[in-house]
Amino acid sequence: MIHVERLDDAEPLTLAVVVREDGSESRHQVKVRRTTLDRLAPGHTPEQCVTAAFRFLLDREPKESILGEFELTVIGRYFPEFERELGDYLPPC
Repeated sequence: MIHVERLDDAEPLTLAVVVREDGSESRHQVKVRRTTLDRLAPGHTPEQCVTAAFRFLLDREPKESILGEFELTVIGRYFPEFERELGDYLPPC
């Protein structure tokens, strides 16, 4: 289960993420700029975008390997296909 909560509306937005699976959890803090949201996930909420990003990450690595704090676009440094494939993880608009 992935739970995402927006912590503030400042720029950049800060979202808290809790990933629970296999009887344990990991906690993360993600920052994302509105311009990035508009580019990567037009028509979606910040929470939907970050949830999709975590689904993408969890398909590639265990929750314990995900950074504790990061800016959303940093995922592309580790997984170059991130921006191209993120749409596959987003719900329909």
